[in-house]
Amino acid sequence: MPSDQPSSRTPSVSRRRFMQGTAATVAAGLAVPTILRADDKAGAKPMIVGKDEHTYEVLDNWAKLPKGMAFGNTHSVLELADGRIVIHHTGVDSTCFFDPDGKFIEAWGGRTYIGNAHGMDLRKEGGEEFLYLATTGMHKSIKTDLKGEVVFSNGYPKDAKNAAGQQCYPDAPPKVAGAAEQSGARLYKPTFTAFAPNGDFYVTDGYGEGYIHHYSPKGEYLNTFAGKGNADNQTQCPHGIFCDTRNPDSPMLLVADREHHRLQYFTLDGKLDHLVTNDNPEQNKDDSGKLRRPCQFSQRGSEILIPDLRGRVTILDKDNNAIVQLGDNPDVSQRANNGVKKDKTVPGAFCCPHGATWDHDGNIYVVEWLPYGRVTKLRKV
Repeated sequence: MPSDQPSSRTPSVSRRRFMQGTAATVAAGLAVPTILRADDKAGAKPMIVGKDEHTYEVLDNWAKLPKGMAFGNTHSVLELADGRIVIHHTGVDSTCFFDPDGKFIEAWGGRTYIGNAHGMDLRKEGGEEFLYLATTGMHKSIKTDLKGEVVFSNGYPKDAKNAAGQQCYPDAPPKVAGAAEQSGARLYKPTFTAFAPNGDFYVTDGYGEGYIHHYSPKGEYLNTFAGKGNADNQTQCPHGIFCDTRNPDSPMLLVADREHHRLQYFTLDGKLDHLVTNDNPEQNKDDSGKLRRPCQFSQRGSEILIPDLRGRVTILDKDNNAIVQLGDNPDVSQRANNGVKKDKTVPGAFCCPHGATWDHDGNIYVVEWLPYGRVTKLRKV
């Protein structure tokens, strides 16, 4: 699937269906949300998900926008060094800043990134923090400071060639006499960015041709690897990318090969090292494996956090085994469904996790691919 496509039907979830699904999830040994009725005689109680040291209180609709502002699809979230939380969405003023309690601070972007905002990654360089934006519909990778001032903007890498020596993004001749030639830029739809310890960075063409492009710290194009296909070193929507430094002696690029339901590990020079997959192919069809449609990553110590588009968030241990899966939505029809109506969402049950991050205290923020935006804070307890 080349992009996130909304469903033509909008499902509803009744309490009975939700509780039936919850029972099935418990039987499978996964963590599920605690759902409290509004008329609970004991009054409002915290909603809890997870287990053991990975136990969290659900703060539904955590981000409070001022009157007159609205989210588009919420795609990315991260924490700055000073504790502010930044959310990237597809609406007006697409980059929004909040304090840890969800209070709105400021936003920028105007109409520039409407419909095109997607990946947002953070890097500290010489004492200053910068955002790297992967803008799918604009066909660009853009570096900005925290005020939105553009440092550089890269279009599609015209010189990029695949393993067969073919141009990755060839121009297309006119289909009609007298029409303009179509630029290869139309094929390039970047999704996320990763940073190597030496300052180089990598951009995934997740919604385009499936390549991963390597750049110098100054944004100079270096090389290309991967590309669409079903071989071990090829991809079907390399949606997210991250430099896994849990082994500091051997940092590697971790790629969310979303439509193959797997993770890929590449060396920093683009050689496939190994794969992380479900135990058997049948688990890709029935969602029973630890990986459904992985989107992106956040690292904390020896653990990796993965927002999974099909209705949950997973934490992996140092050996990439699933420790816990949070907010697993028992209503299968709501998973990865951009058409779920806001009043049909259930607190503590995710529909379309697209981005997630840990903060410095171990709390988790999750943003979902929903047209009205949805931001959940999982507060560590």
